[in-house]
Amino acid sequence: MDYVQPKQLLREALETASRKADLSIRDMLLRGFLAGGILAYATSLVFVVVSQGQAPIVGALLFPVGFVILVLLGLELATGNFALLPVGLADGKVSFLKLLRNWTWVYLGNLAGSLFYAAVFYLAITNFGATPNSPLADLVKSAAQKKTLGYMAMGVAGWETAFLKAVLCNWMVTLGAVLALASRSTVGKIVAMWLPILTFFAQGYEHSIVNMFVIPAGKFLGAPITVGQWWLWNQIPVTLGNIFSGIFLTGLALYYTFRTVPPSATVTPAAESLPAEPPLEQVPTPG
Repeated sequence: MDYVQPKQLLREALETASRKADLSIRDMLLRGFLAGGILAYATSLVFVVVSQGQAPIVGALLFPVGFVILVLLGLELATGNFALLPVGLADGKVSFLKLLRNWTWVYLGNLAGSLFYAAVFYLAITNFGATPNSPLADLVKSAAQKKTLGYMAMGVAGWETAFLKAVLCNWMVTLGAVLALASRSTVGKIVAMWLPILTFFAQGYEHSIVNMFVIPAGKFLGAPITVGQWWLWNQIPVTLGNIFSGIFLTGLALYYTFRTVPPSATVTPAAESLPAEPPLEQVPTPG
């Protein structure tokens, strides 16, 4: 059958986690670079569509194309790995050091790919800086400032808001990463991934890898944002929020509800070896 049952899906998730944990640094960086660039490409598509007067929901319907491409190619996206690697850790198939190794190198690869595409995107839409002003450029600058200076203006509440929006975002993104295993056909995988990615993007939640493109691109286009403001008011809280939901709302939640416990684990060997106790004699009740 095309549909993969949840318990079988969990077994495949464990195998995927083991493979990801054993990747070489070169492969994590290269696959992370490509994933960051492709996701940035899909994000810029949304900006192009909205700048042409289309409703934001149209952009949300199109955005999952980037996620689908990178997953079908077997590339590495840190936000998806925030759920898959903890599943392997909980099952004993992935060590904590390997989990941190994967998260770190893939995150750096995603950052490099996103920055590369942001620079090329800037040069492309401004004709190498000759025409910096356009509706598209203004839209990207506005989004970048909202994601940084907007939160900064709210103080602690802004930091907390960025964190919470990141939690809500990656709950859906990690479901997309898991649902990629829920079908054995390419079409089935695409549909399964499309649903949660569309859901998060349409609501404007915060995705750390998407922001690696949006904020630098806005800065290239003239948004008055410093690197410190980018990281303090967006990248750090958003990454932490993405990690939280990946671990607890998807990875461990699915693992502990669908894992298969061997029957032998429910009876201890010591209990099996003890002889049955003889029945107690009936003692008359006083009175």
